[in-house]
Amino acid sequence: MTPDEYCQDKAVQSGSSFYYSFLFLPPERRRAITALYAWCRELDDVADSQGDRGVARRKLDWWAQEVRDLYAGAPTHPVTRALQPFLAPFGIQRRQLMEVIDGMRMDLDDVRYLDFESLKLYCRRAAGVVGEMSAGIFGYSDAQTLVYADRLGLAFQLTNIIRDVGEDARMGRVYLPQQDLIRHGLSRQQFLSGRAGLEEQPAFRALMAEQAARARDAYREAFAALPEVDRNRQRPGLIMAAIYVALLDEIERSGYAVLNQRIALTPLRKFWLACRTRATGRAPRIAS
Repeated sequence: MTPDEYCQDKAVQSGSSFYYSFLFLPPERRRAITALYAWCRELDDVADSQGDRGVARRKLDWWAQEVRDLYAGAPTHPVTRALQPFLAPFGIQRRQLMEVIDGMRMDLDDVRYLDFESLKLYCRRAAGVVGEMSAGIFGYSDAQTLVYADRLGLAFQLTNIIRDVGEDARMGRVYLPQQDLIRHGLSRQQFLSGRAGLEEQPAFRALMAEQAARARDAYREAFAALPEVDRNRQRPGLIMAAIYVALLDEIERSGYAVLNQRIALTPLRKFWLACRTRATGRAPRIAS
């Protein structure tokens, strides 16, 4: 199996919404974004493993060294070998890859987020910087596009946090800001213990509605920041946004039933949204 084939398999097996945005790219850009996505998935797999955190930290240390080896011209892992040809052409910087690793370390360190501002640092490392690297692969001419990419990464990560509240709690993580929990009369422990009936409480639904509104604000900020000159080249990001906004709408329609199930769109619906957005080039409409 070649490095490119390894990355392609990693992308397909994940079932991620991001895969659908890759389908319409020219071959070289598709290879580059697939390699970057596969690299991110490798790190996610380390951070999300249920094993010894010490082992996970050592694995992240290994990945940090692998990034250094990558920029020294001697990568060994299939994803870094696949990524190597695209570093210079698409401006992928070592500090960006290291920033993503720092975000995964935050997961292992059980960081608690006092307020939204502190959560934004995690979102920046986990998604915003990935958005910037992706924008470079898609292509841009106006630096303002990097602002769009960072904001879109924030919106995606906030959507993920809402979708994965229950799953994350079972892994001992609560990303919701402490100030938000306190304001709604809820506690971190209620999530970690899987307290029965929590999902039916008005306070829980109000809390989640507040998180959804914050995510929608991030989408609006992202779309407003996208320069018209780069809209066509950044269409893959808009495809991802269409899928993620539809997912957020589905979560809202469910009454935020996210503690005991993972709400997802069907592959057919994702593909339809991808085709429609590719055809129109328009950002998805954000519900008020």
